[in-house]
Amino acid sequence: MKTPIQPAPGSEPESRQGESRAALTVEMLAAAGASAEDGIWLDVIRKMDEVYNDLLQYEVALEEKNATLEDTQQFISSVLTSMSDLLIVCSRAGVIESVNEALASLLGVDAAALHGRTVFDLFADEESRQHAGRLFAEQDGCAVEDCEMLLKAANGSAIPVSLNCTPRYNGVGKMLGLVITGRPVGELRRAYQALRRAHEDLKTTQQQLIHSEKMASLGRLVAGVAHELNNPISFVYGNTVAMKRYAERITRYLEAVHGDMPREAREALRAELRIDRMLDDLPSLIDGTVEGAERTRDIVDALKRFSATDRDERRHFDLAEVVERSVQWVGKATGSQFETRLDLPGAIDVAGSPGQLQQVVMNLVQNAADATEKSRERRLDIQGRIEGGEVVIEFRDSGPGIAEENLSKLFDPFFTTKPVGRGTGLGLAISYGIVERHGGRLTAANHPKGGALFTLRLPLVASASADGA
Repeated sequence: MKTPIQPAPGSEPESRQGESRAALTVEMLAAAGASAEDGIWLDVIRKMDEVYNDLLQYEVALEEKNATLEDTQQFISSVLTSMSDLLIVCSRAGVIESVNEALASLLGVDAAALHGRTVFDLFADEESRQHAGRLFAEQDGCAVEDCEMLLKAANGSAIPVSLNCTPRYNGVGKMLGLVITGRPVGELRRAYQALRRAHEDLKTTQQQLIHSEKMASLGRLVAGVAHELNNPISFVYGNTVAMKRYAERITRYLEAVHGDMPREAREALRAELRIDRMLDDLPSLIDGTVEGAERTRDIVDALKRFSATDRDERRHFDLAEVVERSVQWVGKATGSQFETRLDLPGAIDVAGSPGQLQQVVMNLVQNAADATEKSRERRLDIQGRIEGGEVVIEFRDSGPGIAEENLSKLFDPFFTTKPVGRGTGLGLAISYGIVERHGGRLTAANHPKGGALFTLRLPLVASASADGA
């Protein structure tokens, strides 16, 4: 049998070289008048070429899979090397198959020296070894989380760690062993302590910001409150001076009564001192003094409630009184150019902190006064109504309104459109939080007829809700 002529390398694709050799052999045998035996050999050669072609394809596929496997192994190796958490891969019997550099560095040993040893050799005390033994004895495939044990370092010291244990399986679901991950407990505790300190600092800072904003609002209202206090104090002072003068006259008359003065002289002194008129004036003087003192006490109490930290206070009160008092205080501070019109229902019984809600209303009124500062007409309309189980109070000013790009940021902390020194950017953010804690909503929009429109919604107490329905 003649040997087939091979094509030049690279002249045809590998997948078609077998077919070319077989076709060439057939042509040669046909030209030479080949026998039946030669036809059998031709079939054998064709089959050999097919097998050779399959082997080439398998070799290419195998090389591609090997390259992919090497890339995957390199990726896994780099991930394990960069892990800061501890990693142990062991068999069902606890024989260590792989560890990462973080574990070897923590224990102070070579990672290769740990391969083939049992995981029980890594523990520093008998209790930890027994606990680990129970985990391997159960072999139920249940994961274990945050189990504190002691690992033994190369210098003999014990290192507390928090370990997590997860079973690993093969492709058919058979359990092969366990994967143990963990982290030194000291590091976790330091992280928790740092997180707790940061949380406490954040709470303290938040309280300081809230209190600072309240004090800033209170400072802007000192002039108005001083004017408000001046009226009842002046009234009390005037009545007290009059009663002091009356007391001197009454004392003089009583001395004459208990002395030896004749009756006619006493009657003349009584008329001279106008004792009867004083007796008629005393009840009204006393009532007026008490009323002025009570008014002063109410103003001071309202100031104390406003400035105090009363987050946990929750009681029933009339919101209408809070709104009226807030408008009165801000109005005294802003002057007569700023006009406020109130249209509220009767008593508005809500539950919560009157001091905190007064801060909200005062902030809305003060913002309206600032927004209308350059307007020809400085006005704020406050209208309230009952809708189902809640009260709705709308604050509409006569200012230029709110820019569309600012509507979504209006309640963000530290966002303000006021000049530097005129606002902290916390007033509306704090007000929004206060209203939320009271179960209500505070929204902002532009009124269709102009000006900004703030809407305050608060739930009524059960009895008031029933009456409103």
